[in-house]
Amino acid sequence: MSEPNPLLEPWTAPFGMPPFDRIRPEHFPPAFEKAMAAHLAEITAIGSNAAAPDFANTIEALERSGRDLGRIGALFSNLVFSLGGEALEALDREMSPKLAQHGMRVSLDPAVFARVDAVYRQRHALDLAEDQMRLLERTHLGFIRSGAALDTAARERMTAISERLAVLHTQFGQNVVHDEAAWHLPLAESDLEGIPDFLRAGMARAAAERGLEGFVVTLLRSLIEPFLTFSARRDLRQLAYQAWIARGTHPGPHDNRPLIPEILSLRAERARLLGYASFAEFRLADTMAGTVEAAQGLLAQVWEPAKRKAAAERDRLLAVARVEGFNGPLEAWDWRYYAEKVRRADYALDEAELKPYFVFDNIQHAAFDTAGRLFGLSFVLRPDLPGYHPDVRTYEVRDASGHVGLFLADPYARADKRSGAWMSSYRDQETLDGDVPPIIVNNNNFAKSEPTLLSFDDAETLFHEFGHALHGLLSQVRYPSQSGTSVRRDFVELPSQIFEHWISLPETLRQYARHHETGVPIPDELIARLLSARGFNQGFATVEYTSSALIDMALHSHPAPETLDIGRFEKEYLNGIGMPREIGIRHRPAHFQHIFAGSGYAAGYYSYLWAEVLDADGFDAFTEAQNPFDPATAARLRVLLSAGDTRDPMKLYVDFRGRAPSTTPLLRSRELVEA
Repeated sequence: MSEPNPLLEPWTAPFGMPPFDRIRPEHFPPAFEKAMAAHLAEITAIGSNAAAPDFANTIEALERSGRDLGRIGALFSNLVFSLGGEALEALDREMSPKLAQHGMRVSLDPAVFARVDAVYRQRHALDLAEDQMRLLERTHLGFIRSGAALDTAARERMTAISERLAVLHTQFGQNVVHDEAAWHLPLAESDLEGIPDFLRAGMARAAAERGLEGFVVTLLRSLIEPFLTFSARRDLRQLAYQAWIARGTHPGPHDNRPLIPEILSLRAERARLLGYASFAEFRLADTMAGTVEAAQGLLAQVWEPAKRKAAAERDRLLAVARVEGFNGPLEAWDWRYYAEKVRRADYALDEAELKPYFVFDNIQHAAFDTAGRLFGLSFVLRPDLPGYHPDVRTYEVRDASGHVGLFLADPYARADKRSGAWMSSYRDQETLDGDVPPIIVNNNNFAKSEPTLLSFDDAETLFHEFGHALHGLLSQVRYPSQSGTSVRRDFVELPSQIFEHWISLPETLRQYARHHETGVPIPDELIARLLSARGFNQGFATVEYTSSALIDMALHSHPAPETLDIGRFEKEYLNGIGMPREIGIRHRPAHFQHIFAGSGYAAGYYSYLWAEVLDADGFDAFTEAQNPFDPATAARLRVLLSAGDTRDPMKLYVDFRGRAPSTTPLLRSRELVEA
């Protein structure tokens, strides 16, 4: 008798934790096959229901359909990103077009859409609750934007486009992972001039993981950015930087450049089938921004001030470089190195002086305790609930009412793990047929060492992703499709970005930023220097980010993307907007996973800046209350976090803030205008 498939059995661990220890890659294909068949049977039953369509037998029935597929799919996608490896990557390539085809069969089912449309047309006579009305309207819009109202030939083309894009997205992301894993720069002791102890430790560990002696630099941001900051060897900085920006551009089977025009062309075709002139117009129509012009207007508002500030920063860097005897032009691999020298000179602030105070475990507990003070949450380590990798720690989240959910922390970089930092879920909160608590995961890619020391930027990243986690954990909705982070793309970054503010509070730093050897709190004078330097290098940071957002919008607005030579377009576009030659774009197209390894941020990378308008303005509510933990303000923020997609996001924001947002706090925080 063959071994039972754990994916097809009830998960009996406490709180519905997946049985990670029993799951193997070969379990997924038969589980997906059975779950997709069950889902299609449910869809057929909804479409063929002899009863007149109503909210319960159509909209709520759709919410109940596909539960097994959703559970298995969430588990699979999380493991692909967090574990990776040849077997899971091969399955991802196999399953992505099949899952895309399945999704389109559901989204384009004519009988189901006819029923959804019938309920939608009578919506004002149904006496629906606010969350039900929004669910109905958003469900109907989802069918429309998938192409359900198109003719048969157009629906078939939409399905083919979806299948092909699924293949291309998967291939693009795997190519970047390949390039990141394939490259490393071996270094000897004699190559480490300027390298501080914490970075030496991380580079030694990276070498050991590869079975090498000495030290290596890899293309993980947690190693390469500090290497570019501290290495006194300009030749090595150049080698490392050029390898970093070359991800996805190597001729051969892992070259992403040929994929980009096809991805863009297919997206543009889909938009045209739906009546939009470009994919950017299609995407922006269903956002808070509303139009391409509104998003571009925000980017334009910061672009020229950011370039002016960056030019002043460049001149200061060059002044320091000249004193040290460097007479050449500043290059992109020089900026971080001389910026660190300027920070030391102008702010008496040294990353190597700061980092010993930022121990990962302490900063993780700072995030937990901040959530406790704001929202009454506690996080209890549950070693009896093992995760999918030994690095993962599982916490039960509780409040005064009892169990809230599970939180999985996966902080460390691994060779097969996707780069970057992200939040995801193994299960979303809902109450449609009983209380279903969430299972949330945060992934980071910190360089593992003993102890793991973070930069201040790393600490902000941890708080950022934990803000996303709180959005999932605090969700209090009835319907699963409205849960947690299932909101518009330019609203989803508000909870993460506003939470970053609490790591910068002096009281947070005094309590949790403690020296890894002595346990002594960070000195007040060092806190003062750190906070006084918050605006330092903001011209660079804003240019680096905004250039990526601008090129994203330009690519998705291009009238003939199939004709693009992506390398030439990138060069000409950046020249056209006056990109400073000394600053590298944060994400070159060939490794821009946000927009090409999936469609989530396609024509939507601007949303980080849009959300920053909201978060900077929103945190001012606590400032105005003269208490960063003001109970009344925190209670209003919790309402926003708990609402998911049950209300229009601007209404949620206005209810929290008492008015519409202002851009002034954003420009002030980035020191792009006079305070």
